[in-house]
Amino acid sequence: MVNISTEDYLKAIYQINTEKNEAATTTEVACKLDISKAATTEMVQKLSERGFINYEKYKGVELTDEGKKIALQILRRHRLWELFLIKVLGLTWSEVHDEAERLEHTTSDLLINKIDEYLGFPDFDPHGSPIPDKFGVLPEMPALTPLSECDTGISYRIMLVNDASNELMNYFTSIGIELKTELYLSGRLDFDRTLFIEINGIRHPVTEKMAKHLFVEKV
Repeated sequence: MVNISTEDYLKAIYQINTEKNEAATTTEVACKLDISKAATTEMVQKLSERGFINYEKYKGVELTDEGKKIALQILRRHRLWELFLIKVLGLTWSEVHDEAERLEHTTSDLLINKIDEYLGFPDFDPHGSPIPDKFGVLPEMPALTPLSECDTGISYRIMLVNDASNELMNYFTSIGIELKTELYLSGRLDFDRTLFIEINGIRHPVTEKMAKHLFVEKV
């Protein structure tokens, strides 16, 4: 039996492994879950004993096949719930994350498969993240670039908003940013790398830290 805490840890480790394409450190896991490093180290050791992760001190944490299977199940539930809450119940994309965090732990495979079918077997959630199918297979992701690393004087389309806080999501919404929004990257300040984007002819500042959450493709 896998409890909520175990599911949260496995999901967090999977996300860090995927983002970095390498092992996660216990510090990174602790930061992502907002838990003390000591508690994280203790939990990581328990997960290793149960065969969910491979862990060596100073070498980081990676999921085993069994750990990855569970993490993908949780991500599937989370991302399908986010899409359902927006499409069916009309919540905003800044409201759905916390609700999906709760629902992902209590939803049966039967129910989530029915939700998947009802939504038409979608490939991506409202933030552009890939949704695993019931076999744990992820759809192919296009090659995307963080807006923070893009050249100015070019138009881009937003395809993924990654791991952003509700406050940041609300700011993006307030300036007209949503999935598939097209923008023109008009400038960048040298001293702090703040970007200036234009959406529908209106210019907005976006800090470098904000821009790291936006992944785009050229229009």
